[in-house]
Amino acid sequence: MRAHDEDKPYDDINITPMLDLAYVLLVIFIIMTTAAVQGIKVNLPKASASVSLAKPQTKAITVSDTGQVFLDAFPVTMGELEQRLREQKALSPDFPVIVKGDSNVQYQKVVDVLDLLRRLELTQVGLVTGKQAS
Repeated sequence: MRAHDEDKPYDDINITPMLDLAYVLLVIFIIMTTAAVQGIKVNLPKASASVSLAKPQTKAITVSDTGQVFLDAFPVTMGELEQRLREQKALSPDFPVIVKGDSNVQYQKVVDVLDLLRRLELTQVGLVTGKQAS
């Protein structure tokens, strides 16, 4: 008697279930890493791609459309901003900073904030942008 074809062992590996699991894990990872960062709501400029530095110890600096500077949703002057960032750097020298600027803000105000971060030698700096309109 001949053995039936369905009784024959598989000679190749079916990777479809493994790929399904990988895609599900990728979606979960993307959702978990795109948590919102605290701060003031501003109209962000659009970009094609951006990297998120959102972490619990991340400091968010926001420049509103009127030119007002906020540190974690609290209004500050440039002097106060420098003082608070120096204090944070003394506690943890390598903390990430994100800068959000309204799309209507004067570019000089954002440059002033970036210059301050450079003088304080803060290297983990990210610029937040909105998603590009399709």
